[in-house]
Amino acid sequence: MVNDNFVICNGEYKLISIHYNFKNFNILNTPLYIARRMADSEQKVTGIVKKIAIASIALGITVMIIAVAVVIGFQSEIRNKVIGFGSHIQITSFDDNISYESQPINRHQPFLENLSAISGIKSIQVFATKPGVIKTDDEIHGIIFKGVGSDFSWDFFNEKITEGRQIEYTDSTRSDDIIISDHIAKLLQLSIDDDVFVYFIQDPPRVRRLSVAAIYDTGLEELDQLFILGDIGHLQRLNDWGNNEVAGFEILLHDFKDLEEVNARVESTIPYDFQTRTIRQLYPQIFDWLALLDMNVYVIIFIMILVAGINMITTLLISVLEKTNMIGILKALGSDNKLVRKVFLYHAGFLIMRGMLWGNILGVGLLYIQNLTGIIKLDQASYFVSTVPVHFSLLYILLINLGTLVISLFMLILPSYIIASVSPVKAITFR
Repeated sequence: MVNDNFVICNGEYKLISIHYNFKNFNILNTPLYIARRMADSEQKVTGIVKKIAIASIALGITVMIIAVAVVIGFQSEIRNKVIGFGSHIQITSFDDNISYESQPINRHQPFLENLSAISGIKSIQVFATKPGVIKTDDEIHGIIFKGVGSDFSWDFFNEKITEGRQIEYTDSTRSDDIIISDHIAKLLQLSIDDDVFVYFIQDPPRVRRLSVAAIYDTGLEELDQLFILGDIGHLQRLNDWGNNEVAGFEILLHDFKDLEEVNARVESTIPYDFQTRTIRQLYPQIFDWLALLDMNVYVIIFIMILVAGINMITTLLISVLEKTNMIGILKALGSDNKLVRKVFLYHAGFLIMRGMLWGNILGVGLLYIQNLTGIIKLDQASYFVSTVPVHFSLLYILLINLGTLVISLFMLILPSYIIASVSPVKAITFR
């Protein structure tokens, strides 16, 4: 007597029929079904091992997410501070040297209209720089006077000014206001509205009496101790330039990622007697240092994935040992080694994804708390930032999770081949 599910006959014929139905059932993804059932039935020792594996995956994901977010946040914070002093791209005369003394160019250039039409450019502003010395009754300090005009973007310095006001410009007179850093203010014991004498070394030497309008603090000491901001009109007068002559143009972009592309388009737009320099070229030592931080992230990610992968291999081997009887039964019913391997790989995948879930919750949660409260502080003198900066990036989080899943499963493929050596007869009687 035969129906769709059973054959009532001798034992051998019944086994063949079960084998036939097992193959048909495989259409419904038998390995996935068995893997889910395995997750519901765990022995005590195996359960502990699996919890350790899940914890290692969760810890690895947490560390990787935090490491990437902190490094990107730190790089972005330092990069933005440098850009605040020098913009993304500078356009100067082609015969301009590397010093802060510049050759004058006319501020009314015909190519400016074409530059404004380039996608990615936020604003264009004039500038000039000149070395000088600030002198008080008791102290003296070398500085770079950066002259800016009414078109200067104050977005960066507005966030960094700790006290005081912006420079006020008028069409008829030059402003005597200057903005100095907190480092210079403390060094020279200066306060808001104090008058200072700034000496410019030239032939003949010249001096200007200026007033402190505001004090800023970016935390980037290398630049804070160097730059003061003032009216570009003073440098035009000191250099015997006309009112329409400047040292160059600064270009601010909407997105730093577009730097090289926009710079190439700017170079093709300006005449041959002008040159461009990106912020990377102006401060190569800072950007080379920031690039080195990427290597730290790569090392952390490699170690975390390696540790998680080794733990998953151990868990897989213990699961194979625990389910040896089941392997024998599956093989006796006609399952091939490929199907059985899929069972254990699915099972490992469940563990990995469970660990990834907890790792994402913990990692993103900690980053959110830090971003909201800034609870973890840093020594600004050593790290250039007062709190640990974090940067949320959904793309990086997805790549970390996808990479962890793929690499961990790939590391499990070779150990899963141990199933091929399991004999059905010995496996069924295994104790």
